[in-house]
Amino acid sequence: MYGLVRFGCSLLLASVQARGIPSIPTRSTYGQLQLSEIHSVIVDSRYAESVNTNGETLIPPTLQEFADTFTQDLKDLHLNASCYAGASVTNGSIFLTLGDPSDYLDVAGRQSAEGYSLSVSSSGIVITGASSLGVWWGTRTVFQQALLGNGSIPYGSLNDTPGWGTRGMMLDAARHYYPPDFLIEMCAYMSFFKQNTFHVHLSDNLYNNVNIYSRERSLDLYARFRLWSDDEAVAGLNKYKNESYTREQFDEVQSACAARGVTVLPEIEAPGHALVFVQWKPELGLEDDLSLLNLSSHSESISVMKTVWSTFLPWFHSKTVHIGADEYTAEVNDYNVFVNAMADHIRAEANKSIRIWGTFPPKYTTGYANIHQNVTVQHWEFFEDNPLYDYIQNNYTVLNSDDTYYVVNKWSGSYQPQVNVSATFIGNPNTGGGLWYPYVFDTRNSSNNPVRNEPLVLGEVAALWNDYGPNATVYSEAFHAWRQGIPALADKQWGGNLTATEFESILETLRPFIPGQNLERAISSKTPTILNYTFGIGYASGSALIDASGNGYNGATDCSRTETGSLLLDSCALTTPLHSKGRDYTLTLSMLLSSLDNPTNATLITGRDSTLMLTPSITLFQGGNYYRLTTSLPLEQRLDLNIIGRGNQTFAKINNGTEEEFLTKMGINGERFEWGPMAIEAPLHQIGGDNAGWTGEVYGLRLKSFA
Repeated sequence: MYGLVRFGCSLLLASVQARGIPSIPTRSTYGQLQLSEIHSVIVDSRYAESVNTNGETLIPPTLQEFADTFTQDLKDLHLNASCYAGASVTNGSIFLTLGDPSDYLDVAGRQSAEGYSLSVSSSGIVITGASSLGVWWGTRTVFQQALLGNGSIPYGSLNDTPGWGTRGMMLDAARHYYPPDFLIEMCAYMSFFKQNTFHVHLSDNLYNNVNIYSRERSLDLYARFRLWSDDEAVAGLNKYKNESYTREQFDEVQSACAARGVTVLPEIEAPGHALVFVQWKPELGLEDDLSLLNLSSHSESISVMKTVWSTFLPWFHSKTVHIGADEYTAEVNDYNVFVNAMADHIRAEANKSIRIWGTFPPKYTTGYANIHQNVTVQHWEFFEDNPLYDYIQNNYTVLNSDDTYYVVNKWSGSYQPQVNVSATFIGNPNTGGGLWYPYVFDTRNSSNNPVRNEPLVLGEVAALWNDYGPNATVYSEAFHAWRQGIPALADKQWGGNLTATEFESILETLRPFIPGQNLERAISSKTPTILNYTFGIGYASGSALIDASGNGYNGATDCSRTETGSLLLDSCALTTPLHSKGRDYTLTLSMLLSSLDNPTNATLITGRDSTLMLTPSITLFQGGNYYRLTTSLPLEQRLDLNIIGRGNQTFAKINNGTEEEFLTKMGINGERFEWGPMAIEAPLHQIGGDNAGWTGEVYGLRLKSFA
């Protein structure tokens, strides 16, 4: 983005009707408070250490901690407010306090700890929450209203409570690793729209027809367990530490997400999708499908999974965990016995509840062992179950994850590559095709849906799967698949009533200012040219590099200048203060390549997310994968190497030549291949260095905000 200055400076945002995402109750207004008049955030001293014990997290922030995060967020709006404890609202303050929880009821008429009241007057703002978490959601409303109102918030009062208690997304981090900071940034994005659950899928294997492979080949297929422990009890389970989460890292993710009101809910998948456990202990697998645990003739499977859970339960700071239990195609009773055994073990070991994917509906016949009714079922597809008739009418709690909102990243024969946003506005057959809500499991047949206030419906979590593995996408493509889907779903998960037209305009106003994240890898710029380094007259060796774009992104180098106006790259380096640029850019490296120390591993420029290399062809490396072109660079020839990000595609061209696209080759179900585009961020941080593997000259570096 360029030319955008937050209010408090010279340019105000465009005015949008102050509805918010999720939409807030309408209220009469008779004036407005300028956020620039706020100079303090006051925490009610009576409740500063209060925490919400009614939510899913076991590490709930105090009201004071939420206030500190809110105060830090306000700095993103150039509002440097102080934060301290006090007794009441004062002129120019935002006062955070707690009220009567019975004032805040969900769609089923139960008390909700997430409700809040907002009162805005000439003397300041009061946010009253049913708990500290309710206050936090109130701060999101204040933040949004200020953005939507040109820096002003209308006077008036409102009460706002979510209709459903579980609101969020599920990310398949088993078949595609995501670094901890990506998960943390995703929580910040979700939190801004008042989602409270981040379900992280931590073990799985690629979507393959495993039975087409030999036993030896199956035991070598891609399968991962993403938690790394040195405990002898799980020695050998995880062989890939560099693409796993240590306990320290997973603690950091859970704590950072909880700080913004989001609970990380972990999933370890078994007895289906369990190839990683069979690769660890081959004797556990079914002979005709090694992705399934043998539960009938090998009782050790249950014992092994109990050991795995006992090892990692102390890592998990949520009251509920997910054991997977999806798409198991062997004996039903054995499956149900397994689920019940795990539910009992996890309850006894850690006093936690469990969730499973809907797989085998209960049958009330002699000799059939149904799963315990204290197990929550996460419905995902009607060919597996009917949530109303199979579960709700049998007194099971159900979470809506119907595949209406499924995403399979990059390619699928069945599902969309982005959330089906339009369905949130027209997907309710109970109201003749109106606004969808979490009680709507079937978007076509109203008879399959319970009443809106059904208390056994917990809410909704939409899933993103990486069926075709880690090379199919880069990290940010998961965000872009959800970029509109998270706020669209969040509005209806809360109980909001935005129309499609309202949603588009509000989201585009809010999106550039969501605190705690920069998932788009946006860079502020005054002009379409974001960065521009040249090394002609006026440049002195060893001096700072002046950014000629006018943005002040000055760099540094220890390289020498040649008489021809270039930097001589040997073992020296050029560094910028920037790291990555997301979609829609042109990065131009003007250079001359003299020699390659290692023709198959030379690094031209590195960044936070990606690296531009010669291997020897032009290559972008990101997320552990190489994306290669057929073109290489000639020696002793001055040229412009252009890397172009255009939407979800990335290209390279030399000088004014033909563009060549970076593509990925995906294996589909072990049967064939598909090619797909890649949206790779531009690397911006360093050119050269001790281990770059090449020598030559750099004449300039330029980044533009368009393709």
